[in-house]
Amino acid sequence: MDKKVTVESLILDTNQVKTGDKIYLSGTIYTARDAAHKRIIDILNRGEKPPFEIKNSALYYCGPSPAKPNEIIGACGPTTSSRMDLFTPKMLSCGVKILIGKGARSDEVNKAIAFYNAVYFTAVGGVAALLSKTVRQARLIAFEDLGPEAVYELVVENMPLITAVDSGGASIFNF
Repeated sequence: MDKKVTVESLILDTNQVKTGDKIYLSGTIYTARDAAHKRIIDILNRGEKPPFEIKNSALYYCGPSPAKPNEIIGACGPTTSSRMDLFTPKMLSCGVKILIGKGARSDEVNKAIAFYNAVYFTAVGGVAALLSKTVRQARLIAFEDLGPEAVYELVVENMPLITAVDSGGASIFNF
């Protein structure tokens, strides 16, 4: 059964989704890929304030392409999540609750997701243009020099996702 959920409701109760659940996510999420993760971790390690509120946030491993005229955003499909595994436990320890990308995560990350009561969703790769249709607002908020790897704040409506690792650490990639 498909579920409509909001970022806000998931932050309050990550247990409402289980591994394999198909969901439609609505709310505010932040894009961050490899280079942005490294910068955010460096900022956090220096004790400085990151470019957005990390606690209770949702991260989408995505580097959107430029928007065409009269469009909100270009194609915005997921990137391979395992490239962020090095940074993920720290991000979770700082309060990130929702992760979105594609592919399996390491055992260490799955355990961290369970420990910090977070959740990881996978988006279907290859449908970046379709996923962009779920974006209602997009705003560049940090690291413009990184081009598509800059951090964007996105407001999404009914983004189709699959629960890949639930808050108990169960992964669809381990069945």
